[in-house]
Amino acid sequence: MNGTHLSKRLQTVSEHVEPGSRLADIGSDHAYLPVYLAANQIISYGVVGEVARGPLANATSEIQRAGLAEILHPRLADGLAAIKDGDDIDAITIAGMGGILITHILETGKQKLTGKEKLILQPNVGANVVRQWLMDNRYQLSAEQILEEEGHIYEILTAKKVAAPVSYTEKQLRFGPYLLAEKTPAFVAKWTSERSQLQRIIDNMKLATSPDQEKIERIEREIQMINEVIHVES
Repeated sequence: MNGTHLSKRLQTVSEHVEPGSRLADIGSDHAYLPVYLAANQIISYGVVGEVARGPLANATSEIQRAGLAEILHPRLADGLAAIKDGDDIDAITIAGMGGILITHILETGKQKLTGKEKLILQPNVGANVVRQWLMDNRYQLSAEQILEEEGHIYEILTAKKVAAPVSYTEKQLRFGPYLLAEKTPAFVAKWTSERSQLQRIIDNMKLATSPDQEKIERIEREIQMINEVIHVES
């Protein structure tokens, strides 16, 4: 993978960036995503944020190699602190992190969010945590995708700020309102695997001298919800 040929995961993320966007890619690592977007003239300006010097050096090298130093601006910063006044950012990508870290970045960088930016988020795990933050902060989901690549399943969420409160059910927060409606093979595979893991947890818990019955019942309710979603009889 490089700035010319993206992984399936990053290629899918790139498809949610609208032409002419001014992008902030947070946790960019090698800057493959913004380099691809700038090289293909999808973005007109880009901030490339990294919290560590090593990844920032990788990103800077990739940007210079592609001849995009006038468009892409690598910055050493924690999260959304990479965004400066005057950047006029209208798209933010945060990909390849856990959902808890993504929400931490959004929460601690709230003052950098103007409300006009499109959020394009790709949590490796914990997408439900990201959906909860979006709902609590009046960002409405506009699209969701789920894909499999090299044995891993990834979810991509996009959202925009809205004036009215946003409300999702417990099931929508857990599974994703758009993903629930589509139930693609990747979606079914993810939750079939998740159900198997939960069942193994219960089986191991029942071997204990004094099983935590309350926790077992809670996990059994989770399994039942998964069964209902993927239409499997319990």
